[in-house]
Amino acid sequence: MIDILLVEDNETIVKGLEYAFAKKDYQYRSVSSIKEACFLLADTSFSLIVLDISLPDGDGLSFFEGEIRKRGIPTLFLTAVDEEETIVKSLNLGAEDYVTKPFSTKELMARINRILLRNKKDSVIRARKLSFDMDKMTVEREGKPVELTSLELKLLHFLFLNINRTVTRNTLLDKIWEWTGNDVDDHTVTVYMKRIREKVGNDMITTVKGIGYRVDQHEK
Repeated sequence: MIDILLVEDNETIVKGLEYAFAKKDYQYRSVSSIKEACFLLADTSFSLIVLDISLPDGDGLSFFEGEIRKRGIPTLFLTAVDEEETIVKSLNLGAEDYVTKPFSTKELMARINRILLRNKKDSVIRARKLSFDMDKMTVEREGKPVELTSLELKLLHFLFLNINRTVTRNTLLDKIWEWTGNDVDDHTVTVYMKRIREKVGNDMITTVKGIGYRVDQHEK
């Protein structure tokens, strides 16, 4: 079970994230201060902590260093301070990731999903006939290795990071551009999805007409 602790004093952000957590069926607790967070940490185990750096009763970085890090709980920082020094310090302290306010809830949820996947004891995600080892970056279909190019592997990996969720064509286009630096168009996504399907099976990637693609963990 995924259990998230949200430590944030901005009510608008809290309401938006609570809605997003509920849609993903994540269990969560939200508090607005370090004092309340300490109280919960005393007797509750969490899968992930989403922690604001600036809180009414203290500094989130110091709280992480003094109380959270020793518990080994993956932590994502929320910060309104877009400064390299603060970001580097949070990562050096052992944070998994950070997001600068204002942020997209979809982006934050994608980052949370990646953190949860990275910290799974079993790094292999299974989706019907496919298994994807997220640590080794290898794919098997019914126990047999599937050979993919570097870009095909990255695209399938991104779909697995968003398993059971539709990834838009525009998002995939942006990712291809980010990974290759090459000019791409809408047809590029179609070509790569066709190539991946030829290797993993046409039944493994669902097309959501006019929107994008999805890998489902179980048969619909």
